[in-house]
Amino acid sequence: MLAVADMDTTLDFYMKVLGFEVTLRSPDYSIVNRDGATIHFMRAANEAVMKAVRGHTEIYIEVADIASLWEHVSRFRKDYRIRDLFDREYGMREFHIGDPNGCLVFVGQKI
Repeated sequence: MLAVADMDTTLDFYMKVLGFEVTLRSPDYSIVNRDGATIHFMRAANEAVMKAVRGHTEIYIEVADIASLWEHVSRFRKDYRIRDLFDREYGMREFHIGDPNGCLVFVGQKI
């Protein structure tokens, strides 16, 4: 479960940029789904919670077709902090993107 500052902004990012669908939406708790993977979000109780989250939270999403997702995500370079597609020594092809809450999202596929 990820703490978020603004639910609408967060859901918009995960839908528009990463291709998730919203399966539950409320101001305080929401769930998104993509290919059977779900992420749960809860509205942060206060700014102190978000200070603890920003720059200290990471998630990893493994996908089956990173090339087509990267083609889509790379269009958002001007809007988000993105590390381009690259190969890791542990056998994964990845890109990284920062979400609106300061969470670093790793997206990877086995090579």
